[in-house]
Parts: sequence; structure tokens; C-alpha cells
Amino acid sequence: MSARKYWIGFNHVAGIGPLRMQMLRQHFNTLEAAWHADAQALREAGLDRRTINNLQEARRRLDLDALQQRISELGAAALTLEEADYPSVLKELPDAPPLLYVHGSLTTADDWAVAIVGTRKASTYGRDMAYQLAGELANAGITVVSGLALGIDAAAHRGALDAGGRTVAVLPCGIDIVYPPEHRKLAREIADHGALLTEFPPGTPPEARNFPPRNRIISGLSLGVIVVEAPLKSGALLTADLAAEQGREVFAIPGKTTAATSQGTNRLIQDGAKLVISIDDVLEELNLTRGTAQTRDEVQTIIPEDEEERLILQYLSDEPMHIDELCRESGLPIARLSSMLTLMELKGMVRQTGSMQYTLARGPKAPYTLD
Repeated sequence: MSARKYWIGFNHVAGIGPLRMQMLRQHFNTLEAAWHADAQALREAGLDRRTINNLQEARRRLDLDALQQRISELGAAALTLEEADYPSVLKELPDAPPLLYVHGSLTTADDWAVAIVGTRKASTYGRDMAYQLAGELANAGITVVSGLALGIDAAAHRGALDAGGRTVAVLPCGIDIVYPPEHRKLAREIADHGALLTEFPPGTPPEARNFPPRNRIISGLSLGVIVVEAPLKSGALLTADLAAEQGREVFAIPGKTTAATSQGTNRLIQDGAKLVISIDDVLEELNLTRGTAQTRDEVQTIIPEDEEERLILQYLSDEPMHIDELCRESGLPIARLSSMLTLMELKGMVRQTGSMQYTLARGPKAPYTLD
């Protein structure tokens, strides 16, 4: 895609994140036009003076063709939000990363992913649980997502790999950097059986400010997030909070009340997270079964029971749709539509992904799918 280099260019401009990228795309229609726009046009598009100065400086400094070549030399690929291979689950987010750098491969199988996260200072119990759960998820055909960190993350990736499954590691740095460096071998294995993934351009160090954005991608790629061990102040709890905001399911492993590394997970359970004793607790909550992670085509074969359900399903897809828009498109009264959506969500036919936003469900319960 010849336009990809402009996505890469904007990815290097300080102050231009997902929302401003969306604003530029809407105003100029293409990022190529936005890249070459003058200061007045950029102001009219909504950029402030500092961001315009950053963009103008980046134009002078960057060779976009050389940047593309550098990514290729790293054995990686740049994937834009407009491309079909962009993870469909992540694309649902209003702040989805406009550009991903990928080392390895993403497949449609990764639409069926569960994240496993936790403390770097994991106990033997925590590492064993992460390893076991990851292996069982992999055996069920589910991709395991984590952050390549020490402790729980590493155990989760290793469990999926040893089970012969797929795993994705989301990095808080450039695709050319392995963090922590102790995980170079693990990173190579992940790239061979899944993907290393980041939104940060090559050369970006693993600074503290990069971890919260990284965590939103971990949860955004996943149908649910399992927190195995976490103290009360933990990045894993931030990931759980982000998952809840994104409409993902949150799970937690119970632990000793006297263990600092279990205080966070125990608190999550008190606050409503699903308590996990075995993988069956996760699969049941996500309407999945062992070895039968469904494909997107199977999801599209949901069978409506009546004409109203058929009408609603006609307008829903993998892209979130607000109930007000669905009301306008379907012509159904808002009260009746709200009631129908609630019932269809209970049946596993649709899924609420945000504040009054709905999509087709990815894991519907029988008998609402065709075999």
C-alpha cells in the first residue's frame, strides 16, 4: 500500500495519536494530503501550533521511504487501521492504534484471544497457574496475549508455546528492541508461533509512559483478561481496568489473603471479576468450548428466530454500532429495540462493546449457529 509510508510518518510525530490521526483522515480524506498540507490547512483541521511545528519538523527530518525500508530490514511489517489484516477485535476501540508494527504473523485465529497478565515478581504458584492456564487455552484453540515481561507474562507465553499454540506479545518499545533483554530467545519463539507487536516506532525505548498504552492493546486484542497475581498497585490491575472500560471480561485467580501478590487479584474478585479455578470458568463466560474457537464465518451464521431479530442482525457487524444509529437504520422504536438487544445479548447473538454500542457476538451459544 503506497499510502502506508504516510501512516509511518505520522507515527513519528509527537502529539499525533489515534484521535488526531482520525481527525486528519476525516478532514483531508487521505494522510498523504494531510502530510503535505500547509500550516493554515492543518489549523483548520484542528491541530494546535505545537503539533503543527512538530509535523513540519518531522517533514524536514524524515525520509519516509527509508523508514519503510528500515522496517523491512528488521523483518517486520507495518499494518494500518485501514488494512484487512488489522486485528478486528482491536479495531473496535475508539482509540485503536492507527499503525501496528508486527514481527511474526497475525491470523484470523487471533480474533479468539485471551490475555494473561500479572506481576513481574511472581510466586511459584503464580507462574505455575499462568503456565497451566495458557497451555489449556492454547489447547482449546485460543491465542494467548501478554506483555513479554518477567514473571507471569513470561510463564503465559511459555505455556502457550509448549502446548503448540499461538501467542502474541505486546511491547512497550520499538519492534527492534526486546524488553526485557533476558527474553530474546522467548521473543524469537513468539515471532515464530505468533507475533511481537507494538504501536511505537523502531528505536523507541521502553519508557515508563509507554506501558499504559501498551496495556490497552493487550486488553484490546483480547476477549477477556485473566489477572493471575498482582499487588494492589500494579500495571496488571491497570490492564484489568482498561479491559472493563473496553467491554472485555475480567477474570482473576484467587490467592492467599496474606500474600502481597494476591491482594490485587482478591480485590478484583471482590469488585466483581470472575473468579477462575480452571479454564472452564473462562470458556463458559466467553461462550467458548475446548477446541472449538469459532471462525468469523461461523459467527455470521447466527439464526434469527423472527423478523425483528433478522432485521437487527442485518445492520450489525464486527464494527460497533450505537443503538441510536441502529434505531434509525432499522426503523424499530427505541424501547422495543433496547428490549430486543438485551434479549439477543442473553442468547449470545449480539455483544455490547461499549456505552450502548453493539456488534455481532463472536462466541454465540448453540443453537444460534449452524454447524
